[in-house]
Amino acid sequence: MRLQKAIDDCRNYGILGTNIFESGFDLDIEIKIGAGAYVCGEETALIESLEGNRGHPRWKPPFPGVKGLWQAPTVVNNVETLANVPFIIAKGADEYRKYGTPECTGTKVYTILGDVAHPGLCEVDMGTTLRTIINEYAGGMKKGFKFKAALVGGAAGVILPDRLLDVKMDFSSLNQYAAVLGSGAILVMNEHQSIVDMLWSILRFFRHESCGKCAPCKNGTQQLYRLITKIKKR
Repeated sequence: MRLQKAIDDCRNYGILGTNIFESGFDLDIEIKIGAGAYVCGEETALIESLEGNRGHPRWKPPFPGVKGLWQAPTVVNNVETLANVPFIIAKGADEYRKYGTPECTGTKVYTILGDVAHPGLCEVDMGTTLRTIINEYAGGMKKGFKFKAALVGGAAGVILPDRLLDVKMDFSSLNQYAAVLGSGAILVMNEHQSIVDMLWSILRFFRHESCGKCAPCKNGTQQLYRLITKIKKR
């Protein structure tokens, strides 16, 4: 695993471990491989999984900053957030603010998949339009197809139609359309794709991934799945 090799190299160079560069400061990184449960995107469910328990959210409060991993104060960050730290330390916050928009500074990593010529990953300025991301970073639509819609933000995101192709991909702009950046996933659909089929697939996924702790999700998702299944069969 490349990530584990990078951590091992850091230990060999003295960047990680005990008494780093004879500073008296200790820091280490350990990789914990989980089962891939969607609910572990919630921080307390992730902590439960790290402790070897089933990935179920905890009641809050107390919040992880008070009682987290092994009941100790814990800060939970996304890897994408941590990846911005070295640049800010090396170049400074003012240099980081040169990217993105005044309200949403920096960059965002996207996973582009679906009916595009070149699916994959890209990192662009906050505020870059959906049209630009699709056309310039994913090679546009597959030959012979037209854009119909895009599911933005992952499975729990929002489907944006062609009239919103020029929406700026940042928190404040998307908020006007009740949309989110979420995980940064962009699933592009052509004119032949069925939105009903897409919704059926999403609801089936959430029905399976629900931890079952609250009624709106446990019962509501099941009812929505039954409803979309009826519509799909028509």
